Amino acid sequence: MSGSGYKNYFQVLGVERSADADSVKRAFRKLARKYHPDVNPGDVSAEARFKEISEAYEVLSDPDKRRRYEQFGQYWNQAGPSAGSAGAGMDVDFGRYGNFDDFIGDLLGRFGGPVGGGGFQSSGFPGGGFPGTNAAARAPVNLDAEASLNITFAEAFRGSERTLSVNNERVLVRIPSGVKNGSRLRLKEKGNLQPGTGRRGDLFLNLSVKDHPVWRLEDDQLRADLPVSLDELALGATVTVMTPDGEAQVTIPAGTAPGRSLRLKSKGWPAKGGRGDLLLTLALVMPASWSDEERKLLEQLRRQRSESPRHGWLRSAAL
Repeated sequence: MSGSGYKNYFQVLGVERSADADSVKRAFRKLARKYHPDVNPGDVSAEARFKEISEAYEVLSDPDKRRRYEQFGQYWNQAGPSAGSAGAGMDVDFGRYGNFDDFIGDLLGRFGGPVGGGGFQSSGFPGGGFPGTNAAARAPVNLDAEASLNITFAEAFRGSERTLSVNNERVLVRIPSGVKNGSRLRLKEKGNLQPGTGRRGDLFLNLSVKDHPVWRLEDDQLRADLPVSLDELALGATVTVMTPDGEAQVTIPAGTAPGRSLRLKSKGWPAKGGRGDLLLTLALVMPASWSDEERKLLEQLRRQRSESPRHGWLRSAAL
């Protein structure tokens, strides 16, 4: 129960807001058997819990009471069956309102007024007293909420679905393919609920994409380092690589220097109108140790080298 006196009867019974009458009945029976005073003699907390679930069942099992509860929140019992139409001589018990906001919210709910367009924030009067006829209307209360959602690199690339628990409600979130770190998803009418009015804001999900050990996204460009050997760079080769779509064959031209990138068209990040390109940067990988035969070949290469790798560098570096 919140400080405003609002009881979430759905949470009390452990059911979703969309639960039908049978689900409500099953939940009540299960909890009633557990907390019934005859089963827990002398247990004050169990007795209080039994009263609470009985109260929740009384409201949610009655279609009219449930409708008024979902519409008016904590004031459902005061709203009455005729709530929503203005009536003269309405008896208002100011003692049951925590502040002027609650009073206005209930009043607008009873009259069916557009809560939000003429909403009020705190009165600003000392002691929280009720103002007179000169009270100024303020901007509507912002009921929107924000939350963070961590997703994998694969989920961001391919898109996915997640089921989240939002305000005791199971909500299906569809993550479109091609989202990026910092992207924002909007879930309409899944934000905070204003008690007594039925008004609900939107929920904004800020996506955080986990790093991948191989792939990285730089702006709109999907990139990766491709490990290659000395002979593949010098002599050229056709090698098997992995792309987000599976294995592929790429050709490394002879005499390619490390650090050069190979472009695979339409194998990159999803975007509007298609896929971007994938860039594979050639990274020279030296072995941790050489075999005797490899060392002999390297010695032979050194003797046969036609040009020093520092040719021209010594002259250019001189000051």
